[in-house]
Amino acid sequence: MARQSNDTWNLATSVGATATMAAAGRATASRSDGGVVNDPFAEPLVRAVGIDFFSRLASGDLDFADVGTGWLTDFFAVRARYFDDFLTNAWQAGVRQAVNVASGLDSRAYRLGWPAGSILYEIDRPEVIDFKSATLTTLDAVPTTVLRPVMTDLREDWRAALRAAGFDPAQPTAWLLEGLLIGYLPTDAQDHLLNDITELSAPGSRFAADYVLPTSEFGSDMRTVANTWREHGLDVDLSSLFFEGQRTDVANHLQSQGWESHKSRLRELYNDAGIDGAAFDLVYDETAAITYVTATRRHS
Repeated sequence: MARQSNDTWNLATSVGATATMAAAGRATASRSDGGVVNDPFAEPLVRAVGIDFFSRLASGDLDFADVGTGWLTDFFAVRARYFDDFLTNAWQAGVRQAVNVASGLDSRAYRLGWPAGSILYEIDRPEVIDFKSATLTTLDAVPTTVLRPVMTDLREDWRAALRAAGFDPAQPTAWLLEGLLIGYLPTDAQDHLLNDITELSAPGSRFAADYVLPTSEFGSDMRTVANTWREHGLDVDLSSLFFEGQRTDVANHLQSQGWESHKSRLRELYNDAGIDGAAFDLVYDETAAITYVTATRRHS
């Protein structure tokens, strides 16, 4: 079924299952020898969701290579490392307020060494935040920063909910949008989100996201992956999660709104993480790859 602007989901269905997929990727990457990412919470979170296909990947009973996508282990490793490094750089610049937009099963509030005085706001649907919090509580996990959940849908007034949670727009903010702007929002909603973030960002704020260019074939390429996984038992339809339409180049949009932006391609993430990258799948070649952007809000 095609995406609708008013559709619903949880971590086991529709676009919500992509958060479980990414956590399964981090679990697999955490078992590798490269040491690019270490997420000890990824596997138990995935197993708690209960999608058998992803649970087997997270636990090591199944490998991405067994289902025709062996490149995904390194992909999820370098993507996680990219956003980890973004936060580290923001802390070094003195930023102490961060917002994780559509946080899903992300566990950075628990696995990273946050600086003193830091606050992390996590925005996601109430059922997602409640599930993650309850699961991590059973693991006796303790946040390493002040963690303030913002339980709201991005289609609602998330800005008011964020302010109500204590967010201070006068302070520089590190905005993290991992795996959100790759077609999971309607085109107009994506532009509105970027504009809203700009309005809430004091000078010196930081931004990081991955996104697809207007010419990207990412959606059709992921449908090929979904069809392959379906043959191996995945009963979640990942082939129809992307909204159609011409998309804004996120880096250029931010630049026009008063940000200094820097684009990277996946091969650069591999190089920065010390991974050869020779195992690139054709899905992520130089013409179809996701683009990565970091940006800093200019001082007036």
